[in-house]
Amino acid sequence: MKTLSHWIGGKPVEGISGNFGPVYNPATGAQEKQVPFASVDEVDSAVAAAKAAHATWGTSSLAKRTSILFKYRELVDAHREEIAQLITAEHGKVHSDALGEVARGLEIVELACGISEKLKGELSTQVSTRVDVASLRQSLGVVAGITPFNFPAMVPMWMFPIAVACGNTFVLKPSEKVPSAAVKLAELAAEAGLPDGVLNVVNGDKTAVDRILEHPDIAAVSFVGSTPIAKYIHTTGTANGKRVQALGGAKNHMLVLPDADLDLAADAAINAAYGSAGERCMAISVVVAVGDTADPLIEKVKERAAKLRIGPGDDPASEMGPLITKAHRDKVASYVSGAGAQGATVAIDGTGFTVEGHEDGHWIGVSLLDNVTPEMDCYRDEIFGPVLSVVRVDTYDEAITLMNNSPWGNGTAIFTRDGGAARRFQLEVEAGMVGVNVPIPVPVGYHSFGGWKDSLFGDHHIYGNDGVHFYTRGKVVTTRWPDPSDGGINLGFPSNS
Repeated sequence: MKTLSHWIGGKPVEGISGNFGPVYNPATGAQEKQVPFASVDEVDSAVAAAKAAHATWGTSSLAKRTSILFKYRELVDAHREEIAQLITAEHGKVHSDALGEVARGLEIVELACGISEKLKGELSTQVSTRVDVASLRQSLGVVAGITPFNFPAMVPMWMFPIAVACGNTFVLKPSEKVPSAAVKLAELAAEAGLPDGVLNVVNGDKTAVDRILEHPDIAAVSFVGSTPIAKYIHTTGTANGKRVQALGGAKNHMLVLPDADLDLAADAAINAAYGSAGERCMAISVVVAVGDTADPLIEKVKERAAKLRIGPGDDPASEMGPLITKAHRDKVASYVSGAGAQGATVAIDGTGFTVEGHEDGHWIGVSLLDNVTPEMDCYRDEIFGPVLSVVRVDTYDEAITLMNNSPWGNGTAIFTRDGGAARRFQLEVEAGMVGVNVPIPVPVGYHSFGGWKDSLFGDHHIYGNDGVHFYTRGKVVTTRWPDPSDGGINLGFPSNS
């Protein structure tokens, strides 16, 4: 069995805590690797390496940083197949989905390559007699990221490229379920010329997380994961004086109006609900069908769902892979059976699905629940699996009230041919990301990603301009240079003349 390592100070470092966690292949259910869980001392070692590196990296030129990032972008692009294979082996998602994840991560690397534009600052001259004022942004120091299992490469790349481009150094704690992609990204950064200690990876569990949140030399923490943990990260980090952005869970609704193209809506529902086996915070988990749209839409979804090919992620024919763990598979299945017991109609039951020759894998088929109401567990909870619920309402107003009553506000979508209805929806819906005939409205790299309400804790969204502002702090410099003709020293306040 392969034993993985940390990445500290520009090199792989074996774990010394004696504690390890299993890394499974979800398609077979077999443990293929073990990952070391960092002790407090090991986290401290990574932070010390980052702090030492910041002394020179924080004052390095923008030209040097961007030249390294351009080289890094080339290397990640050249190794995208290898990174995707690591993702598929540990997460289970199909290879094409893994490649798409790497591509979306590269968007943020490309944004970081243009950091000189983002850090230009401002200057006002002659605000008073011979007085100029400049605003600039500087790095924070050592910052950290805690990332989830569902996007082992993309979410880390949402964080550290912008952070290091801004002059910070970084400590990354990836999910212990999918650690290999993060270490590979760090190896490629070193190959690109990133100095030792600028990017460090420590694997671990709650011990490592808590030390990151408490460490006095870490200035800021970024997190993506479930809402309960996001609340904990935000509360604990801010209590320790840190800047925190913590992105939580979601229950994303897709509103389908009677005038919508139902074929387009059905295709969107299939892709958004069942893609990546529903293990993504931007998945559509609830369709809100207005008027008479539910019955024909459900029939179209059922037709498409019957054709989905579920299998190992490394099989090119597979369109959906397994879930991350057996325990999670069982939890997702419990929501399907529980929905039937609570009065929902189970239009498609995927709980008995398995793959021949891979019977021990963490398999589940797609499920479709009709006549769901807000009181049911399948509606109230984030399932994080391939389960789509349909809620029937009579009017647009009833739909918007239902959606805005949700404690989450991550992403949402509307399907309609009516521009006026779409415009009204954009303004009225309480969510951070909105799609119009687009089911998964993940912003491109130069716009920021983030939700509202219990989907985000902190003041900044991730990447884009918000990301730059999160990883820097502002400084204002007021300057007065006496003119040679002044003829003396004036200790009074500058005049406005």
